[in-house]
Amino acid sequence: MNPLAKELNEIILNANPHIYDMLSDTGKNLYFPKGILTQSAEAKEKADKYNATVGMATEKGQTMHLPSIMNKICGLAPEESLTYAPSFGIMPLRKAWKEAMMKKNPSLNDKVISLPVVTNAITHGLRVIADLWVDEGDAIILPDKIWGNYNMIFETLGTGRICKYQMFDKDGGFNVPALKKCIQTESIKNSKAIVLLNFPNNPTGYSITKEEGAEIAVLLTGLANDGLNIIAVTDDAYFGLFYEDEVLKESIFAQMTGKEPRLLTIKLDGATKEDYVWGLRVGFITYGASIEGNASLVYDALERKTAGCVRGSISSVSHLSQSIVLRSLESDSYIAEKAEKFGIMKRRALELKQVLLDPKYDDAWEVYPFNSGYFMCIKLKYVNAEHLRVHLLDKYGTGLIAIGDTDLRIAFSCIEEDDIRQLFDTILAGAKELRI
Repeated sequence: MNPLAKELNEIILNANPHIYDMLSDTGKNLYFPKGILTQSAEAKEKADKYNATVGMATEKGQTMHLPSIMNKICGLAPEESLTYAPSFGIMPLRKAWKEAMMKKNPSLNDKVISLPVVTNAITHGLRVIADLWVDEGDAIILPDKIWGNYNMIFETLGTGRICKYQMFDKDGGFNVPALKKCIQTESIKNSKAIVLLNFPNNPTGYSITKEEGAEIAVLLTGLANDGLNIIAVTDDAYFGLFYEDEVLKESIFAQMTGKEPRLLTIKLDGATKEDYVWGLRVGFITYGASIEGNASLVYDALERKTAGCVRGSISSVSHLSQSIVLRSLESDSYIAEKAEKFGIMKRRALELKQVLLDPKYDDAWEVYPFNSGYFMCIKLKYVNAEHLRVHLLDKYGTGLIAIGDTDLRIAFSCIEEDDIRQLFDTILAGAKELRI
C-alpha cells in the first residue's frame, strides 16, 4: 500500500473506524498522488523564471490557444476554459456549490460536511462511489423502480449486488417497511449496506413526503445504532423540482448527516438537471458523517481519496464546464432564471395530473404516484409496454420509454403544456389498437 494511502487511512481510522471499515479494498488503497501534480503546483508558486512542468503549451506567457476556438468562448479567458482543472475541481466552484447547498438545505446549517469534489456529472459520481465503497458481494439497496444505469455501474462494471424492494405501498406512498425488511435481510449476509435513495425518482417522478423522509432517517439511524454499517447515498440529480407542498424539499442527506457513527451519508448532485446543462457534465460528491475531533481532517482524507479516483479515471472535469457553471451561480439573475424554468416545469406537471383525472384512461392504465422531477410512469393493463412503444413510434411518431412488460416512462420535461392531453390521447389510441 502506498504510504500516502496509509496516512489517509490512519486519519480516518483514528476519527471513526466504522468509516474505514466501510471503504472498499480499492478505497483503502486510494490516495491523491504527489508526483507531477504536486511538483507542478510548487513550480506554479515559486518558478518565477522558467516553469517547464505542466503538460500544457504557453505562448508569450499566456495559455496557447487556437483563435477559432477562443472566438466561440465568450467572457472566459483561456486560463479559465482551456487549461486542466484540478482533479478535486476548481476551488471557487466547490465553495460556491457548498454555499448553495447549505441554503437549499437549511437542516445542514448546524452540521459539518465536506467540501464537494467535482465529478463528470452524477453518472461518474456513482462510478466513483462504486470504486471507493463497494466490495465484491456488497448489497446496494434500491427500490424496484430505478434508473437502469445503476445496474451497469454497480453490477456489470462493479462487483456489488443490487437488492430491490417494492417502492410503493398499497396506498401509493413510499414503502418504508419494505426498505427496512430488505436492509435487514441483506445485513445477515454482510455487516455493511449501501442504501441508494433517488428523489425525485427516475423513472416515476416521485419524491418522499416530509413524514416519509423522517421515517427513513429514523430507520437508517436506528439500524446504524444497532450495529450495522450503512452508507446512505442520495442521488439528487433532479433536486429542487418539487411541485407539491407535502414533498420534502430538502435532500434527505440533510436529515441523516451526523446522526450516527456507523451511518455515512454521501450526496450526489450537480448542475446537469438542476440548471439545465446536461452536456456540461458537472456533478459533485459531498460527504457527511459523525466524527469525533477535527472533522476537517477526515473530510480532507475522503476528498483526497475521491480526487485520487477521479485522477485515475478521467483526470479532471472540463475546466470550461466548471467555469460556466460557476459564472451562472454568481450571476445576479440566476435565482430569477431558475424560478422561471421551475414555473414551466411545475405547470406541465400540474396539467398532466389534471389530464390524467379523465376516467377515459382508467381502463388502459394506472398512474404511478408522481410529484416532482422530469418524469412520470404509467402501468399498462392490457398491452405489452414494448409492443406499445414500438407501435406509437411507428404509427404516431411518438417516443416513450418502455420499462419491463407493463411500464411506460413519459418525460414531461420535454413536452409542451398544450401538447400533454394530445400525447395521452395518442397513447390511449395506440393501446386500444393493439388490444383489438
